Amino acid sequence: MTVPLTIALPKGKILSRALSLLEQAGIDTGEVAGDGSRRLIFSSRDGLVRYVLAKDSDVPVYVEQGAADVGIVGQDVIEEMDRDVYEPLQLGLGYWRLVVAGPVNVDHKPMRMWPTVRVATKYPRLARQYFVSQGLAVELIPLHGSIELAPILGLADLIVDVVETGRTLQENGLVEWETIMACQACLIVNRASHKMRLAEITHLIEALSRVIAQQNSDKGPVAGDAGPPILSSFPEEKNGASSINE
Repeated sequence: MTVPLTIALPKGKILSRALSLLEQAGIDTGEVAGDGSRRLIFSSRDGLVRYVLAKDSDVPVYVEQGAADVGIVGQDVIEEMDRDVYEPLQLGLGYWRLVVAGPVNVDHKPMRMWPTVRVATKYPRLARQYFVSQGLAVELIPLHGSIELAPILGLADLIVDVVETGRTLQENGLVEWETIMACQACLIVNRASHKMRLAEITHLIEALSRVIAQQNSDKGPVAGDAGPPILSSFPEEKNGASSINE
């Protein structure tokens, strides 16, 4: 009996784009996109793939622990969770930024001159790493939603959060101060699965890579953006120390 390859996908805005990319690569996604139910596990029509829908921050956990063989998730989540997984492929699904933002009416003077800096964020690890690199000791306030409220209500001076267009910041009287890292969706792979299911996972990576290469070719070069690498050396070792593109 064939054991299906388990792919963990994040619920939310990446999901529809991830499913489209998989379909273009010839990977059947079954009824994941159009089921309309609250089911969290789906099978492809050919029975070769099983899909697990999870909270984005849980996807690296499922993959690291072997509950899923591979997963698709944003680089911000990969770096924040710091899980021991391979990261062989950047998928070019959406481009967003992890930024430091603050009220538009606050003087953007050097933060070293502030007596204290309170920062609200869903990314405490990355925020701490960034501010330490700037020689700043800050008070981090972990939140899990509507981070933009924190400066408005006086809970924090600044926020660290992801932005795509910046519209939400603007509508809440905030402005970007610094970019911590640029992000996009990536494929991640369980280390044991890579060894045990090498042929299947290599086929998946190569199929996705061909689609991404074609999409990049159709778009043509974009000024100031060389585009995502199609296929990095595989497997890629994760040394535990995350690099942040400042």
